[in-house]
Amino acid sequence: MSLAAAAGHSGFLSPTGVEIVFLLVGIATFGAAVITVTTKHLVHAALWLIVALGGLAVEYLLLTAEFIAWVQVLIYVGSVVVLLLFGLMLTKAPIGRSPDADSENRLPALVVAVAAACSLVWVVVDAFRTTWINLHGPAQGSTKVSGEILFRHWVLPFEALSVLLLAALVGAIVLSRRNSAGNSADLSRGNSADLSRKNSREQR
Repeated sequence: MSLAAAAGHSGFLSPTGVEIVFLLVGIATFGAAVITVTTKHLVHAALWLIVALGGLAVEYLLLTAEFIAWVQVLIYVGSVVVLLLFGLMLTKAPIGRSPDADSENRLPALVVAVAAACSLVWVVVDAFRTTWINLHGPAQGSTKVSGEILFRHWVLPFEALSVLLLAALVGAIVLSRRNSAGNSADLSRGNSADLSRKNSREQR
């Protein structure tokens, strides 16, 4: 099917079913993202974040990028958000409404968000201005195409990122062990001081 024939079947005034679903899911995702950053309930923010990230995964599926969609679900929804929820449950963070969750800097945050969104749109449009999509070729977001691009053209950044993540993991382990060792030393010194005071009282 040529581009002219494809344009004849659908357009701005006659969208297809997939385009309508894509628009509705995008609106729902945007609404969930807005609620995520405006709610004062931390657990509700985490749950709405799941909705927003899940909406992005659905958008990837509608764009025939199945691999990217499942990566979105497994990494972000299945790992990051679950880690956030476990962090809220296992720490002393407030579960209910928290007035500290709102810094009242809404206008600067809105300006920064709009500027970042406009910059991102400009960069993406400028990067793909002269890019043509082969409608008869494999889907650009498929597992085959993504794997070929990743391991053929982006091997060095991929390996550099893996080394960076490994260094961050090792650094986190070293810092946690150092803090635990310091706490153990402080605890032992405190116990020794208590024991010496107890012995001095007994001698008196």
